Amino acid sequence: MEEEDKQAAGEDVSPEILRRALKAFKKRLKLTALDEDSRLGRGALSGGATGTCAIQPPNQFSPTVWEELCRQGRLRSSGHGMYELPGR
Repeated sequence: MEEEDKQAAGEDVSPEILRRALKAFKKRLKLTALDEDSRLGRGALSGGATGTCAIQPPNQFSPTVWEELCRQGRLRSSGHGMYELPGR
């Protein structure tokens, strides 16, 4: 984790860090959607589709990493520290 912070503190973030950060983001998004879908008390007429589209990214990576992923078009900022996958 310290290695990620050191590399993210610089202007050049390695592709390996970006790849791991995006993978962690997708995993958290998936788990958040599954958690929301498994809640009791969902409406009987709901289509079953998840309403989760933006989440707070994992804090193991610095904000610089998330900004770089947004700059590359692999994530989209929703404001207030929330990010989402483009095309959702």
